[in-house]
Amino acid sequence: MLRACCLAPPNLQLSIPNMKPHLVLALAVCITSTLGAGLPRSTPEAQGVSSAGILRFVEAADQTIDSLHSFMLVRHGQVVAEGWWAPYDAQSPHVLFSLSKSFTSTAVGLAIAEGKLSVDDELLKFFPDDAPAEPSNSLKAMRVRDLLRMNTGHETEPPRPPEKSWKKAFLEHPVKFKPGTHFLYNTSASYMLSAVVEKATGTPLLEYLGPRLFEPLGIEHPTWDKSPEGIALGGYGLSVRTEDIAKFGQLYLRKGNWQGRQLLPEAWVSEATSFQTSNGSSPRSDWDQGYGYQFWRCRNGCYRGDGAFGQYCIVIPQHDAVIAITAGLRDMQSVLDQVWDKLLPAMNASSLPPDPASHEKLVSALKSLSLRPPTGSAAAPAVWGKTYVLPANARKVESVALENPPGGSVTFVVRMNGVENRIECGHGTWKRGQASVGSGALQRVAASGAWTAADTFTAKLCLYETPFVHTVTLKFAGDEVRYSSEANAAFGPTKEPELVGTLAASAGK
Repeated sequence: MLRACCLAPPNLQLSIPNMKPHLVLALAVCITSTLGAGLPRSTPEAQGVSSAGILRFVEAADQTIDSLHSFMLVRHGQVVAEGWWAPYDAQSPHVLFSLSKSFTSTAVGLAIAEGKLSVDDELLKFFPDDAPAEPSNSLKAMRVRDLLRMNTGHETEPPRPPEKSWKKAFLEHPVKFKPGTHFLYNTSASYMLSAVVEKATGTPLLEYLGPRLFEPLGIEHPTWDKSPEGIALGGYGLSVRTEDIAKFGQLYLRKGNWQGRQLLPEAWVSEATSFQTSNGSSPRSDWDQGYGYQFWRCRNGCYRGDGAFGQYCIVIPQHDAVIAITAGLRDMQSVLDQVWDKLLPAMNASSLPPDPASHEKLVSALKSLSLRPPTGSAAAPAVWGKTYVLPANARKVESVALENPPGGSVTFVVRMNGVENRIECGHGTWKRGQASVGSGALQRVAASGAWTAADTFTAKLCLYETPFVHTVTLKFAGDEVRYSSEANAAFGPTKEPELVGTLAASAGK
C-alpha cells in the first residue's frame, strides 16, 4: 500500500497494475510506505538547481548511455529529481554489487565506535583457528585498516571457492607485499571485513546494521547474500531501493548525522571518505583519484560508493548534494562524465527563480523513461505452439516455443535445466512475471517482444531487480530455429554461441 503526498506540481504516476508500464514516478512526488518515510521532495529551482540542466543530463543519459535504470538527485536534503527507466521502478530493490562495500565499511565504523574492534587490530586476532600452521610475517602484519583501504599486500585476489571456507582461502593466499604498501582492489578483503564484524560483535552483518543503520534511515527489507559458510558477502550481494542509496549518501554528506541523531561518528565519516591510498594517476579517470575505506575518491572533490555495471552513490560535499544511480552499463566512466558535465553546472549557491517551462519538460521526460523494447510487428506466423528442441549447451536451454494467447501478447516458452518458463512478452510495453533466466534461481522478470523481421522474433527479458537484460532472438526457417542470446552486461562474455534447434516432431529423424 502506498501513500503519495505532493510537495510540488501534482504530476503523480505510480507503477501499478494496468497502468502503462512506461510511466514512472514523476518529479517532486513524496512516496512513503506504511513502514517508513521517504526523503522530502522539492522543486529543483527552490534548491538552487536548474531544471534545464537536469533535463540535459536526463536526455543525454537516455540517448547516449545504454542504459541507466534509475536516477535520483538530492540537494540540501531534498529530492529534486527522480526517475526510473521502465520496467525498473521506485519500489523494487536493485542489486548493488560492490556498492555493498561502503555499507560493510559503515558496519566496521559502527563496531569501532562501540569498542568492539580497532582499525589497527591484526586480522589473525579474529581467526586463529582458520590461520595457516605457520603464517607469514606479512600475514601476521595485516590489519583491519589494510583490508579497508585495499592494501592487504596481495598480488592477486584470494579465491572464494565454493567447496572451502572463504576465510581459510583468504588466510592461505600468498601475501607478496608488505601490507599497507600495495593497492589491489580486493573483494575477498571486503568479505573478511564482514567476517570480522560478525566475529567481533557476535551478530551477522545484516542483522548488526539493522537497528544501527537500516531502521533509522527507513531502509526496508534489505537483503544480503551469504557465502557457503553463512557469512554476508560484504563486498557484494546487498539489494536495496534507489532512495535507500540516496539516504545512505545523505547520511555521509551530513557527516553521520540523521535527522538530528548522530548514527555514525563524524570522525569515521571523514576518515573513511578521505584519501587513504593511491590507486593511479590519470586526471581523467574516476578510478585513479585515490581510495578511502571502501569508498572511491572522485574528480571534483567528490567521493562515491560504486558497484559493477553502474551502481552509484555519489556524494558532492561542495554542492551539498547526493546522486543515486542504478544501471546496467558496460562503460561506467560514461555516466560519471555526464554527471560532471551536466549536473554540476546546474547547481547554484542560492535558490533560482521558478522556471515553469523547463520544469514541465523535465517532469515529462522523467515520466516517460523506459528501456527500449523491441520494435516490429505483432503478426502471428505459422510457428505458434510448435516446440523446437535445442542441442546440449552450457546454459542448459533445452527447448523453445512461442504461443499466442488472447490479448495479442506473445508467450515465450523456454525450458531450462528441466524447468519450463512461460514468459509473457508485451508488444511495445513490458509484462512482468517470474522465470529462471540466466541462472537456476527464480527471478522477477519483465519481458517485451516483437517480430523484428518476417522470420525473427526478438524478446528482451529484463531481470529488473538486477542490472541484467537478456535479448533473445529466434530466427525460424522450415523445421529449424536459430536461437541466440546476448546480455547487456556480464562479468564474462555477453554473447552466447548460437544454437540451432529442430522441430520436436522431427527432432529424432
